Amino acid sequence: MELSQSHTQLIDFLQTELAVSASSIAMALRRCEQDLGPLPIILWQYGLVSLEQLDKIFEWLEG
Repeated sequence: MELSQSHTQLIDFLQTELAVSASSIAMALRRCEQDLGPLPIILWQYGLVSLEQLDKIFEWLEG
């Protein structure tokens, strides 16, 4: 899966600001392809980010 620049920036934010592991992100990206859901929601559904972190992700995406 080739990532867009916005996806790459989001992944960088997840790793540097929220300390989400690369393996968690990789798993969520695989689920996104299968479920066709947005990455932040997949991360939250699988317990890889907290609700507070999900809020921070959405704030970052709006900015």
